[in-house]
Amino acid sequence: MKTYLPKVNLDQRKWHVVDANGAVLGRLAVQVADILRGKNKPVFTPHLDAGDFVVVVNAEKIAVTGKKETEKFFMSYSGWRGGEKYKSVADIRAKHPEQLITHAVKGMLPKNRLADVLLTKLKVYKGDRHPHAAQMPAQLTPVK
Repeated sequence: MKTYLPKVNLDQRKWHVVDANGAVLGRLAVQVADILRGKNKPVFTPHLDAGDFVVVVNAEKIAVTGKKETEKFFMSYSGWRGGEKYKSVADIRAKHPEQLITHAVKGMLPKNRLADVLLTKLKVYKGDRHPHAAQMPAQLTPVK
């Protein structure tokens, strides 16, 4: 018996737009990661990029549960001694709210070279406008 290996047709990729207004960060990230990987398609193959493009708007209005707004911290390290910096979710939301969604989705993708390719299909924007209207993205409702 032979294993069926689907051919990835790059012309068949769809575009989806998701409004993050009031959506919970983790639940939205799971839904977006599944679409990026192609897990919602019957031809899903773990080692192939068969997913679609996802545009997320209103990134600054994403919701986090519990006390994560003030008590969850993200660390960055410059490589130098004493170069650790910590930022709370509130700080990141104020300056770069796109990073919250991108970081959450990146953590839900596989930890290999394919993840970098999949992450390029994620477009996150502050506000409700995006420059991808020509691709005619389909509206996707996030799970709340």
